Amino acid sequence: MADYAPPLDEIRFVLEHIVGLDELSKLEGFEHADLESTMAVLEEFGRFVVDKVLPTNRVGDEQGSHVTGDPDDPTVVTADGFKEVYAQYVEAGWGTVPFDAGFGGGGFPWTVGVAMQEILNSGNMAFAMAPLLTQGALDMLFAHGSEEQKQLYLPKMVSGEWTGTMNLTEPDAGSDVGAVRTRAVPAVDGTYRITGTKIYITFGEHDLAENIVHLVLARTPGAPPGTKGISCFLVPKHLVEADGSLGARNGVTVVSVEHKMGIRASPTCVLEYDDAVGYLVGDESAGMRYMFTMMNTARLSVGVEGLGLCEAAYQRARQHARERVQGRPPGASAGAPIVEHADVRRMLLTMKASIEALRALHYFDARQIDLGHHLPDPAERAAAAELAGLLTPLSKGWGTDLASEITSLAIQVFGGMGYVEETGLAQLYRDARITAIYEGTNGIQAMDLVGRKLPMRGGRVVADLMAQMRATARELQGAGEDLAPIGDRLVDGLAVLQQATEWILANGATDPVQALAAATPYLRMCSQVVGGWLLGIEALAATRSAPAGFAAAKVATARFFADHVLPTVHGLLPTITAGKDDLFALSADQL
Repeated sequence: MADYAPPLDEIRFVLEHIVGLDELSKLEGFEHADLESTMAVLEEFGRFVVDKVLPTNRVGDEQGSHVTGDPDDPTVVTADGFKEVYAQYVEAGWGTVPFDAGFGGGGFPWTVGVAMQEILNSGNMAFAMAPLLTQGALDMLFAHGSEEQKQLYLPKMVSGEWTGTMNLTEPDAGSDVGAVRTRAVPAVDGTYRITGTKIYITFGEHDLAENIVHLVLARTPGAPPGTKGISCFLVPKHLVEADGSLGARNGVTVVSVEHKMGIRASPTCVLEYDDAVGYLVGDESAGMRYMFTMMNTARLSVGVEGLGLCEAAYQRARQHARERVQGRPPGASAGAPIVEHADVRRMLLTMKASIEALRALHYFDARQIDLGHHLPDPAERAAAAELAGLLTPLSKGWGTDLASEITSLAIQVFGGMGYVEETGLAQLYRDARITAIYEGTNGIQAMDLVGRKLPMRGGRVVADLMAQMRATARELQGAGEDLAPIGDRLVDGLAVLQQATEWILANGATDPVQALAAATPYLRMCSQVVGGWLLGIEALAATRSAPAGFAAAKVATARFFADHVLPTVHGLLPTITAGKDDLFALSADQL
């Protein structure tokens, strides 16, 4: 059976009715990115992923990547086919699509880039991580690099000829970035000399591109302690001459690659910086502030990794359920495909409804990022950026939690064969697990949500979002007997979300630990209510304009989510309002 086919009909529907792509394409610079043009790009990209990228997924998992070469100048060799397929990816210009046309990009909205990320992650998440890390480095340089740095580095990075990395983590500084010890000492020529060790650096060394541009967090002499003393430095693998040609090898060396549970083909490197030449990005001691400018896009992209894995797992489980004959459902005279069994239906519909809600959330979040950068009115840009800030912890946290849950459900649909490597489900399950950990663990996403995002504008950002959701619920309630129950369930879910939000804002204001204790269940609650709302919008849109069969499926899927997923938020409310006392009732020694 086919492993994966890009869900282009679903993507088109979300781009049209959740994103409003034709409206987005009226903004300056996006005029060429109308729905039809975008779908032509996505259709061709989908063929590339299926024909070229997907076949590398299994071999990449089996072979991984490894350090080789001269001990004094080691390199990392990627799995068979990666280098050739990446060269084709660069030659076709796929990495350029959502970036600034002034530096060789395609000038499409970031939302289109997110749709491409979904497809690429479904094909091979480990491969997709090379462009993903380059994206993060590009975001940083677009926002904060000097004009000279932009002109020298961005064209080759946009094209994909050079890749990029983000170097934050150190052996004693994981999520606590303020504990970074890497040193940056000024040199007489205006550059810096970087010395220190960085760990968990994705594609920190590889054989896909001729140069790697590392963005490294480090401390200058006399810098204040904690995050306030961190600066960001551009440190290329090969120094770059004024004419753009490559010069001498810089003082950065790969020490090893991690042996991981999943994404084995993606080289996760330990890098040693030894008096490496680095170039300050922006101002000294502003590195963490700069990092936050790229957090929304980076964290959304990790959530989209989860979406891509979910879709790949669901397609395999659905096909297997249609073909696997086992058991006899009540009332049947003979054996039937397992898709006819009630519990298998429950699993498949849970997967389908959750994926469609998640895709709508991710694309809607990406829309806000686009609007936050491109709307002409400053107040409207600010409002869109605030909404993106609120939605991004949901996109990353819920998206990656669902990746583990849905790949696990897919294994369950396969039964014992799902536990065997040949079906590919075990790899998807292993690949998914990291997504809830990196780019800020999901606990950190939840803490960000309750600690920073809910209090924005005195709670008005989340209040405005809930007002939008209530308006949709009322519209559903008045839209006929098929849609009214969805509206009723959404009203109930919103009432619970309102109670939880008010409790966190009130109690967190006097004792932050109360909010932090409630953070993770609150993130799940908020995500599910927002997901139910977006599916409600899809159901309304489908009944108005979609073909009958597609519309019926959309309504049934939204109804399933409303009846089977949304009610679980009621059970989360007591967990949220229980507060911190139970969590700290035992001493550390008693745990």
